[in-house]
Amino acid sequence: MVKDTVRFLAVLFVAFALAPSAAHLLELPNKIGLTRDQYLTVQQIYNGWALLGIVAMGALIATLLLAILVRRSPRQFGLAAAAFACVAATQVVFWTWTFPMNRATRNWQALPQQWEPLRAQWEYSHAAAALFNLAALVLLLLSLVAALRDERAHSASAHRA
Repeated sequence: MVKDTVRFLAVLFVAFALAPSAAHLLELPNKIGLTRDQYLTVQQIYNGWALLGIVAMGALIATLLLAILVRRSPRQFGLAAAAFACVAATQVVFWTWTFPMNRATRNWQALPQQWEPLRAQWEYSHAAAALFNLAALVLLLLSLVAALRDERAHSASAHRA
């Protein structure tokens, strides 16, 4: 029961983390060519998105717990651990490439003269995070399939005995 609950929470938190990062990825082609004023205006839609850090931490904790709970099943463990690694990679991307751009622009309230490289780094770092979140979700779903197969195999062997 605990494993099922943690697996559910891992999938839920990773799916919630994927939603805003996928939005960033899908917006990229339209935003990357905006003028300075247009870009500053559009960036204001992200005010309050810092609260999504709660979702990111939930995804990180839930995927780690899942990996720990399924450690005795090599297939499930490998998939859950890889999902955790992908979620952890989103944090590395954020703190290494996204957050410094937020600080440099005071959360996109002010832009320096050479602001285009800041925009590119911010946009592409969000795109990378989206791909890591997508990979994490796929890995969690594959882990679920592996758990169902393991359960079926265990049930079949119990019936034979």
